[in-house]
Amino acid sequence: MTEKWLVTGGAGFIGGNFVLRQVLKNNRQVINLDKLSYAGNLDTLQQLAGNPNHKFIHGDINDSALLSELIAREQPDVIVHFAAESHVDRSIEGPEVFIETNVMGTFNLLQHALNYYQTLQGDKKQEFRFLHVSTDEVYGSLGETGSFTETTPYAPNSPYSASKAASDHLVRAYHHTYNLPVLTTNCSNNYGPFQFPEKLIPLMIEKALSGEDLPIYGDGKNVRDWLFVEDHCRAIETVIEKGRLGEVYNVGGNEEKQNIEIVHTICDLIDDIQPTEQSTRAQITYVDDRPGHDRRYAIDASKLLNELNWQPKETFESGIRRTIQWYLDNRDWVERVKDGSYQGQRLGQSIQGVNQA
Repeated sequence: MTEKWLVTGGAGFIGGNFVLRQVLKNNRQVINLDKLSYAGNLDTLQQLAGNPNHKFIHGDINDSALLSELIAREQPDVIVHFAAESHVDRSIEGPEVFIETNVMGTFNLLQHALNYYQTLQGDKKQEFRFLHVSTDEVYGSLGETGSFTETTPYAPNSPYSASKAASDHLVRAYHHTYNLPVLTTNCSNNYGPFQFPEKLIPLMIEKALSGEDLPIYGDGKNVRDWLFVEDHCRAIETVIEKGRLGEVYNVGGNEEKQNIEIVHTICDLIDDIQPTEQSTRAQITYVDDRPGHDRRYAIDASKLLNELNWQPKETFESGIRRTIQWYLDNRDWVERVKDGSYQGQRLGQSIQGVNQA
């Protein structure tokens, strides 16, 4: 019997890649619930048009009537929760929607998942899972050494990361209080196809191709661990299949890079793929740093490796080349997703720049 998974936020960047993989590669039925905020885009799911294993529902996780009816009708075997506001700079400008979606939305989804779970019996109940997708940003900022582990104390520094930390705690509480079979993943920075062009990598690719300035926050030495989106999707599948209930698993790419290194790599690869007279590095410029910009994140994903035998397949060098080539090959998608509400301007401050979370 084909498994049926309910995926929230499945028209976004990571969620969209995940849905494509489940339907096209793993032959699962997916009920895809997304409210199509600015970062949700049905163009990402074009390959699934007419596919009987994909059902798209336009709706909000804060809509209790919709959730109640949808879950009761579809009877999912697994719920995978991606739906979230996720852009740090937007959380600085307008934190309220982050609390509404990431905290209250997660609470609402948990409550309806619990109500449903309590009606299940036999194997259906034994095999049900609720997986919550979170971020390494809940742990705060690191110094020059060390890595985040699953037991690192939470110390969020932005409204976005605080809202995700709150949702993580709610998920944990629903397991320990109500025995809901939950799993949580905290991932490092993702990149790859279908990423909305406000995040560092796709925005730098876009600006480089357009001949625009490539603005770098501060000194450009903020460090992140980078994870190719398909590796992240594989990790989530692995945790659902083999993870211990109630546990948290950190997902990282083992690829720590300074922001300036990322931009240099993008410039050099674009120069290699489509050479011009002047190096793309000449477009680099520096702007004032973002308020509360965490200096360094690094993920220790050894628990995922040692317990569940998962590790990333892509190096940063192979993943970033694949990503740049995808953006070169999919100009129509990029232009359609840029509908006028976001045109590469800096968010969180009034001057032009880029999110370098």
